Amino acid sequence: QVRLVESGGGLVQAGGSLRLSCTASGLRFSTWSMGWFRQAPGKEREFVARISSRGGSTAYAGSVKGRFTISRDNAKNTVYLQMDSLKPEDTAAYYCTAGSRAPGFSQGEYDYWGQGTQVTVSS
Repeated sequence: QVRLVESGGGLVQAGGSLRLSCTASGLRFSTWSMGWFRQAPGKEREFVARISSRGGSTAYAGSVKGRFTISRDNAKNTVYLQMDSLKPEDTAAYYCTAGSRAPGFSQGEYDYWGQGTQVTVSS
């Protein structure tokens, strides 16, 4: 049984930082690409960032590029999302996801999802 468990969300002031973590179990982590999506109230879930299985390739949504950094530690089965210079518009539930077929920016390209962790940025 595959499980993805996110942590690290919370309330932060605009301009602050948070680091999200997602620990995976039930899969061979080092062979899976990992991603982060987010969903704000009343909006569709959107792509944030993804990282290839060995960490050599990353991609970001334009809205977070230069502020967010995705990384992974395959020895710990964990993927991270470092979020700096946070803005109120970053407020959303953040979801970790895993994909086995070199996924890109679409939800349908990913196979497993976590339950999400809430990030709230106050102005």
